[in-house]
Amino acid sequence: MPKRVDHDVRRAEIAEALVRVAGRRGLHAVGMRDVAAEAGVSLRLVQYYFQTKEKLLLHGLHHLARGFGERVTARVAAVGDDPDPRAVIEALLTAALPTDEESRRFHLLYTSYAVLAVTDESLAAQPFIDNPNAAEDAVAGLLQKAKDAGLTGPDLDARTEAVSLLAMSAGLGTGVLVGQRHPGSAARILSHHLDRIFQERRDD
Repeated sequence: MPKRVDHDVRRAEIAEALVRVAGRRGLHAVGMRDVAAEAGVSLRLVQYYFQTKEKLLLHGLHHLARGFGERVTARVAAVGDDPDPRAVIEALLTAALPTDEESRRFHLLYTSYAVLAVTDESLAAQPFIDNPNAAEDAVAGLLQKAKDAGLTGPDLDARTEAVSLLAMSAGLGTGVLVGQRHPGSAARILSHHLDRIFQERRDD
């Protein structure tokens, strides 16, 4: 009896191979043949699942975003049961800092995808900003929850602070990636700004 193939698992394996080889060589330099070799499968099989390089790249982007979400979830879980809004925000912001091989690859490739989304017509037509928008909404929602609970100052603009924190995290991540600063320094800068937000409590 022929072995049953889980197509979702196979797609995920190929997407992970794309992430690995692109992390070493750069997203722009990766072809479907490279991904097939990395995954240990035939080029024909990669083409069967994804047809074109553009479809493979788009699936790779979704795979990268899912991996990041799992990383954030694990960090939040490590904080303990029922973490407060600040702990969740800090987990999300620091998860993107390139402090190990996995997060380094995430930051490098996500930045590469951002460039391709501007310069490549096929990727530009895809909803690249859905994930950044979702992150912004999540952080803004957590900040609003903290404000409503009296954990911040009463004049906090949750949306503006969310945009600022995410932009800061992205910029610090690039600084770490290129050797401008140490990961610990980047994490302390983020913590400093969260202290500013959460220490400006409203008076009882």
